[in-house]
Amino acid sequence: MRLVVADDSLLLREGLVRLLEEAGFEVVGQAGDADDLVRKVSAHKPDVAVIDVRMPPTNTDDGLRAALKIRLRQPQIGVLVLSAYVEETYAQELLAHGAAGVGYLLKDRVSELGRFTEAVRRVGEGGTVLDPEVVTQLLRSDRRKDHSLVELSPRELETLALMAEGRSNVGIAEQLVVTDRAIEKHVSNIFAKLQLEPVPEDHRRVLAVLHYLRDSSG
Repeated sequence: MRLVVADDSLLLREGLVRLLEEAGFEVVGQAGDADDLVRKVSAHKPDVAVIDVRMPPTNTDDGLRAALKIRLRQPQIGVLVLSAYVEETYAQELLAHGAAGVGYLLKDRVSELGRFTEAVRRVGEGGTVLDPEVVTQLLRSDRRKDHSLVELSPRELETLALMAEGRSNVGIAEQLVVTDRAIEKHVSNIFAKLQLEPVPEDHRRVLAVLHYLRDSSG
């Protein structure tokens, strides 16, 4: 899997590159600012661009803006955005054009090497990765805005959050220490209460949950 890594901190960028290369990825380009990132992605056409939110020239959300530009111009390229803290608006903007091949993680997760590299692979394969803290913020926000989430039980909310992370029923059951059958029931209840119809696609549960979160946030 071919990557472009973008971060204005040379030390952090080199550290990311080393970790990713040791994990078996091929880093085909590096960028220290948003404009260079867009150029490198256009030139190298990687599978995934790993992008820091805050980058030059303004050091605000230039990395995110570059990620959105990449998504619009080259939607086949996955983008994994790294942020120092949870910003609900960033996640919503990333998801506005579809959830496939999108990830948003806190930088702290980079130290969890297995989890981080799994996230890169999942995004590169067209999956969706959201940091648990991001999911929690979205759920809290949408629960205030949409009465249907209020109808979910605490266990169903936990299940929904794990679904939005892209976990399977087996993975959710392991995380919550319950049976697979119990999770199947929770998932069924969630879709019924949110009035979400299943669709015959890979990651259909993730896409449905993210579609709901995106629409209700507007």
